Amino acid sequence: MIVVGAGPGGLAAAMQLAHAGAEVTVLEARDVVGGRCSTITAPGGFKFDVGPTFYLYPRILKEIFQSVGRDIDREIPMVRLDPQYRVAFGVGGHLDCTPNIESMDRQIEQLSPADVGKLKKYLDHNRTKLAKFRPILESPFNGLSDYLSPALLAATPHVKPWKSLGGELETYFRDPRLVIAFSFQAKYLGMSPFRCPSLFSILSFLEYEYGVFHPLGGCGAVSREMGRIAGELGADIRLNEPVRSMKWKGKRVVCVVTDRGTYDVDAIVINADFAHAMQNLVPNELRSRWTDKKIETKRFSCSTFMMYLGLNRVYDHLPHHTITIAKDYQANLKEIEEEKVLPRDPSFYVQNPVVTDSSLAPAGKSSLYVLVPVPHLSPSTPWDAEQTATFRKLTLQRLREVGLEDIERHIEYEHVITPRDWRDDYRVYRGATFNLAHNLGQMLHLRPHNKFEDLEGVYLVGGGTHPGSGLPVIYESTRITCRQLLPDIGLPNDFIDSLQPLPSQSVDSQELAAV
Repeated sequence: MIVVGAGPGGLAAAMQLAHAGAEVTVLEARDVVGGRCSTITAPGGFKFDVGPTFYLYPRILKEIFQSVGRDIDREIPMVRLDPQYRVAFGVGGHLDCTPNIESMDRQIEQLSPADVGKLKKYLDHNRTKLAKFRPILESPFNGLSDYLSPALLAATPHVKPWKSLGGELETYFRDPRLVIAFSFQAKYLGMSPFRCPSLFSILSFLEYEYGVFHPLGGCGAVSREMGRIAGELGADIRLNEPVRSMKWKGKRVVCVVTDRGTYDVDAIVINADFAHAMQNLVPNELRSRWTDKKIETKRFSCSTFMMYLGLNRVYDHLPHHTITIAKDYQANLKEIEEEKVLPRDPSFYVQNPVVTDSSLAPAGKSSLYVLVPVPHLSPSTPWDAEQTATFRKLTLQRLREVGLEDIERHIEYEHVITPRDWRDDYRVYRGATFNLAHNLGQMLHLRPHNKFEDLEGVYLVGGGTHPGSGLPVIYESTRITCRQLLPDIGLPNDFIDSLQPLPSQSVDSQELAAV
């Protein structure tokens, strides 16, 4: 059994497959596990998460650990953040978002007195929505017949597929700032909330209901622990070994080729970026539904411009997470998704993790992470040296709005990733960091299937397959895949859903104080 890629999906799949008794080899192109969920270890002792910077809805990963006999609370301590993040509005005002609803209502009253009490109603409705739709997100979608499932029919009135996420929020809140505060999470999928299906109102609900968590050592530490556990379970993880090609017998994969050798396979799990993997590893003539031509017609998510800054000071006033919304948010979204030009007044996100976790920078210093949503690669956004320099300057100017007026003179280390870098260094198609867009025409059975429909013996995990992008659903994709794959190769899958209680050890107050 070969797993192509040691990203979050590949590692979770390797854990489950190895636990079931499969002989698993994970082939990873880079020199570390985690893919975009790995750590940049920089000179001077600075550490940065490459991509995801927090854990949302850790239930799924916790259950995966439990299914293979591990306790995530012992292996990977996480801190629940309160406040979860600050949302600062370019037009004025901000929210320090907290699961304390009374505190939220007091802050909402300062922005829009008419909207006090609406948050509770929103959360109550989404609690029902998640309960109704959760069985769909945890089941495979291999054909039209799956739409006739009783669970989907019962969920449809609650998910309102005819509405956008932004439109859904407008039924709860009058103030446009509050609509944005509870819908900007569509950017976790790389989409505008006004083009994203209303189903995804569950994203902000998950934050308030289940928490936003910081793993000690960053999200890359989670990947490293998963790699270690996969190895202890018997998986062989081979770094710096990209897959160069595959050999086929008809439409069945029979072996995988790297620079170091050839691996015979009964089946493979692909955790690489879907479009990149198809166009580079699978002959076009073997793919009927997902040909190169058809992939080119699909809608892809936005990309991100990243700055990783090692600073020689600490900004105690800056929260762990800050999301700053452009003054004209609608224009900002249009520039990114429709016009595909560099945003003139970009929204941006800053992580200042040392206020929670001092292990990520030397004493008295900071590891600052800056993310700006931008268009994926296109003729108007080639991300050449000139565009990169221009946008770097603009981003540093925008950081002044969160109290970082003097940031440039404090930079000791700087690393930038552009959409071109996502494509060239991380093998992401068009640099679209959130993969295929999550519009209705690219969800459920219209997304690449976990048991890939165009080929035999090929299974998919990650953001390019059902259920979609974002760490919780990427981990869920591995369970959906493993439930189908293991019986196909004659191994049991009952452990995935037969969870036994484990003794738990939470992080105590003294340990957190030490951090």
